[in-house]
Amino acid sequence: MASNVFYKQEPLDDDEAVLDRMKSSVSRRKGRGFDDSSNARSHGAYEHMEIDADDAEPGAQRSVEGWIVFCTGVHEEAQEDDIHDKFSEVGVIKNLQVNLDRRSGYIKGYALIEYETLREAQAAIDKINGTDLLGQTISVSWAFSRVPSAKTR
Repeated sequence: MASNVFYKQEPLDDDEAVLDRMKSSVSRRKGRGFDDSSNARSHGAYEHMEIDADDAEPGAQRSVEGWIVFCTGVHEEAQEDDIHDKFSEVGVIKNLQVNLDRRSGYIKGYALIEYETLREAQAAIDKINGTDLLGQTISVSWAFSRVPSAKTR
């Protein structure tokens, strides 16, 4: 058996009073996560890479997934396959990023190549840096490097 439920309706001429009551019942919150503390980010555990004290000297820095080299001077009409063929001579490429210009559709002139091991990435820098790709000399270096830490006295 269905029961009849009646709801009390507010009078239509009292719209402003209803609106005021609705506004007063709403709690205002600002910011991310609605946390009142000013230092909300310190509560979470974030992923980071540990750096050993022996590893603190300047040089190559490993990314989270592998060793990334930065190639500049890439000819604008080069294809991803051309870059892949050139860099796969020294080791197995884990990832290759080639960015295109939206307007022209050509390569922007640089590429990021990721290797699994430091030895492969170093070989790419040593053997390919200063070589020719489609009539243009390319430069290869580390994408991420450690800077010497400032020594305090």
